[in-house]
Amino acid sequence: MRVLITGASGRFGTYMAAALRDDYDLVLASRTPPPEELRGLPWVQGDLNVFEDCRRAVHGVQAIMHLGAVPEPSDHPDVRRSYAERGLPQRPFDATMHTNIMGTYYLLMAAVEEGVETVVMTGSNCAFGHGYRISTRPFPIRYLPLDEEHPSDVEDSYSYTKLAGEELLASFTRAYGLRTYVTRPGGICPPERLQSMAENARPATAWSDWLFSYVASEDLADLQRVILEKAADLPAHDVYIANAPDSTLLEPTMDVIARFRPDLVPLAKGISGHGALLSTAKAQRVLGWQPTRSWRQYLR
Repeated sequence: MRVLITGASGRFGTYMAAALRDDYDLVLASRTPPPEELRGLPWVQGDLNVFEDCRRAVHGVQAIMHLGAVPEPSDHPDVRRSYAERGLPQRPFDATMHTNIMGTYYLLMAAVEEGVETVVMTGSNCAFGHGYRISTRPFPIRYLPLDEEHPSDVEDSYSYTKLAGEELLASFTRAYGLRTYVTRPGGICPPERLQSMAENARPATAWSDWLFSYVASEDLADLQRVILEKAADLPAHDVYIANAPDSTLLEPTMDVIARFRPDLVPLAKGISGHGALLSTAKAQRVLGWQPTRSWRQYLR
């Protein structure tokens, strides 16, 4: 099977390619050259925002791993302020909406034209809306850990594009029969970041709207490969949370909830030890996927 990986020059692209390259015929697509370890693979230079580039990228492929995206809300006041303070060039304020919505739409339209069978998209747990809050209104948690059925409450453009992207893929499944799947990863962490987390781990001093979530790059790549391989036996469209088996906290998770968010204690069920606040029960039950990597393996 010939598989296209979009966003191949991004940090996760290397891990996705590594999980597939021994058994699949890969094609890479990105605006900038892929990292050195992927240079031997076919590469299509292009931009998701250009339909003809998407057409060139999908030519001859049967499946797509769609990793390409703007990874933050380019119009968010805090994001723009951070770039300005560091003297970094700003993306256009509408870059996130253009790339993550229209870029995905162009890719899907090209996929339909080419007769692609399956698309697996790397989404985000931001589809819940718990991160990148803009208003002072807190994210309304109904229960913990969050699962795929928990209501969303997005405020920012990035979270919106990730939530809307799920429905965009679902619409192509309904209309054209394209098999489409989305993962909702926490912060995607390569091994060096897991090691840094361990070296810099400190007791919690406050509650985090990000829910102390993360997933190892290799575990996420394994999940997306499993989805691709089991697609014929899955619902034609589905969404799966991707998270590590634990949290980023040194302390037991319930201890931190009780200390900083006692109002959430009655809403938290089945959380023991360092248990995560995003549930991967669905992916484990449906796909047999089990996240195995943790930053704790680097603790001294």
